[in-house]
Amino acid sequence: MKKLLALLLALVMVFALTGCIQTVAPATEPAEAEAEEEAEAEPAAEEEAEAEPEASGDGALVGVAMPTKDLQRWNQDGDYMKAMLEEAGYQVDLQYGANDIATQVSQLENMIANGCKVLVIASIDGSSLGTVLAQAKENNIPVIAYDRLIMNSDAVTYYATFDNWLVGTKQGEFIRDALDLDNADGPFNIEFITGDPGDNNINFFFDGAMSILQPYLDEGKLVCPSGQTEKAVVATAAWATDAAQSRFENILAANYSDGTPLHAVLASNDSTALGVENALAASYTNDIYPVITGQDCDIAIMKNLIEGKQAMSVFKDTRTLAAKVVEMVDAIMKGEEPPINDTETYDNGVGIVPSFLCEPVGCTVDNYKELLIDTGYYTEDQLK
Repeated sequence: MKKLLALLLALVMVFALTGCIQTVAPATEPAEAEAEEEAEAEPAAEEEAEAEPEASGDGALVGVAMPTKDLQRWNQDGDYMKAMLEEAGYQVDLQYGANDIATQVSQLENMIANGCKVLVIASIDGSSLGTVLAQAKENNIPVIAYDRLIMNSDAVTYYATFDNWLVGTKQGEFIRDALDLDNADGPFNIEFITGDPGDNNINFFFDGAMSILQPYLDEGKLVCPSGQTEKAVVATAAWATDAAQSRFENILAANYSDGTPLHAVLASNDSTALGVENALAASYTNDIYPVITGQDCDIAIMKNLIEGKQAMSVFKDTRTLAAKVVEMVDAIMKGEEPPINDTETYDNGVGIVPSFLCEPVGCTVDNYKELLIDTGYYTEDQLK
């Protein structure tokens, strides 16, 4: 009996000991389970990270062709465009054509060969890109004409620009109001200068301005002593300041050397206006200084405007236009409809090109700080 009791006691102790061991062992299992869960979670986290959407551009290559670095505005346009496209996730091939058509064509051919998915083109000559744009169309590459309409090509998908007719009307209205043409007797002497004949925009700039000024010419309240009022005659190759200056030196010598006053100059942009102002500084002697218009608010011109050598410029905030083009590129890449607000105005000889028009603003000495300084377009030091 004692042996049986001893045996039972021993068995109880063994079971008790086994129970203790079993209760201790599970204490390590949560740590192991947690490690296992973490190990299982790591691949999931990696998969989740890989699944995160990339920037909207998805690294696609966009070709941006600008006409020249000789004018300040094209440098700004190119810089803004590149920065905004890259911020949106695109790669950018930005090229400047040095105002040489063959160079720009070659650059576009390289962009197509290198796999650009969209082309943004500010053309040197809007009628000289038909062959290379046919290549773009064959490769299903959409083309956005930038600020200059590309003519005679069905490969132009969209057009982004400012309301260029409104640019011209603002210039014409400024001259009308500055000379008080509706009330003053006149006559007032006026001369005209516009830009490159290969730039389709001069048709809108010049015709828009003349829609305001022509009635006053017809009634004799405005008079052009040089007789140079036709668009083809007052055009300026490459919008070049030196060419504008040379032409106006001849005009002044032939028509104003006797002290005849010049009351106004319709200049379509700032680079041509600067040529006019240089010519006036060299040889104009009358105390009446002309009202001179312009466009682009270039730094050199703004200094002249502040000093009273130019009455106004039309401000076209290239940041706004660049941002709109990025929206258009993004929509195209996503298979969506890009922003368009004009489907009637811009006929490139093949058909109406769907367009987005940004609104220009008149800039004078009275509001330049609000338009240019307060918005960060320029610093005050740049205009000193």
